[in-house]
Amino acid sequence: MLSGTRYAVIAIDSPEELIDEVEQNQEKIDCLILFKNPVVLSVVNQLYEQGILLPVIIIEPDKSSDNNSNYHKNFINSEAPTFLYHSGEIRLEEGEVDGITSSIERAISQFLHLAPSCSLSEKPNATVSSKQPENKQNLLFFQQRRLAEKLKERLGYLGVFYNRNPQFFYRHLEHKEKQEFLKQLNLEYREIILNYFSDDEEINQSIDQFVHRAFFADISVSQILEIHMELMDEFAQQLKIEGRSEEILLDYRLALIDTIAHLCEMYRRSIPREDIPFDLLFSID
Repeated sequence: MLSGTRYAVIAIDSPEELIDEVEQNQEKIDCLILFKNPVVLSVVNQLYEQGILLPVIIIEPDKSSDNNSNYHKNFINSEAPTFLYHSGEIRLEEGEVDGITSSIERAISQFLHLAPSCSLSEKPNATVSSKQPENKQNLLFFQQRRLAEKLKERLGYLGVFYNRNPQFFYRHLEHKEKQEFLKQLNLEYREIILNYFSDDEEINQSIDQFVHRAFFADISVSQILEIHMELMDEFAQQLKIEGRSEEILLDYRLALIDTIAHLCEMYRRSIPREDIPFDLLFSID
């Protein structure tokens, strides 16, 4: 079905070959298409634990097929998780694969819509150790960005990375989710301040990550300023206790300006240009 299209298809028969292919070429892969069977869960768990997150379509046996009745009884039961890999995955039955091209576009779109604050898994497999949640979210962010930039370069798909999901905006989160989000945002900004004048070559990456997290949550510039001022007040109190001058804190206005300028640029670029067809912002074609 995909032959003769713009896609380059690589067919792999064994889990081991699949893992090797994804590890070696994950930057070239736009979407995984997996047939659901008893080994799929171990495959996606292994990819997930290695920090590899990609758009995915999972093809399931037709539920109406008599040949697959035992399969669904034993494998697709009421206790099975809603999703296997992440909440942006697309499920198709075998009889629906004639719509595979549109499903690929949906899978890519839903992957890009996964906000940094969303849950990636509902119930981690008990036999698999998991990394810290914030590390998983950071990996998601970088892989979303890499895929979006690749699409923009290859397809001229301006705006795909900036088509945010309002469901994950800060103002729409539950109270507990807001607290957890702000806690993470404050921790990231603290690290930026502490390392801003150091020789740390990853400081730009840290600012980039912070700004994109704020952007996807639709955080305002005034909220960033508030985070900065609260942190400066905390540092000022510590300097006063140590009998040191607070003037050094004025230098960190550069970090604030750098961060706000970056965020403002993100918001500016999120506004579609007038010469871009409206429907281009909502489809890969």
